[in-house]
Amino acid sequence: QVQLVESGGGSVQSGGTLRLSCAASGYTDSTYSPRTGWFRQAPGKEHEGVASIARSGQTTYTESVKGRFTISRDSAKNTVYLQMNMLKPEDTAMYFCAASRSSYRYHAPSLVRGAYDYWGQGTQVTVSS
Repeated sequence: QVQLVESGGGSVQSGGTLRLSCAASGYTDSTYSPRTGWFRQAPGKEHEGVASIARSGQTTYTESVKGRFTISRDSAKNTVYLQMNMLKPEDTAMYFCAASRSSYRYHAPSLVRGAYDYWGQGTQVTVSS
């Protein structure tokens, strides 16, 4: 059973920095997920894809975070990170990590919810003005 555990959320002021981590366990082979993504959902708003990284290292970001957020991966630790700089109040949301099932096939990064098979429980990010 694949499990994803997020950490690193918290409360910061506008302009502050946080780094989220997503640790994966339960993959039965060394292939690991072909892609991992970060999503967020604020109260009363749609679930939104924020950033994604493929096994190839390709990344993609939603427009509103480009230049401020960076997704990266430490394959040896089966961990994906989301470095969030210059945080804004509109970044306030529950952040979720998601991963695709193990596969040897090429997968592009994706901000589409349906591209993922496993989800973490989420970590709250609150940015005050």
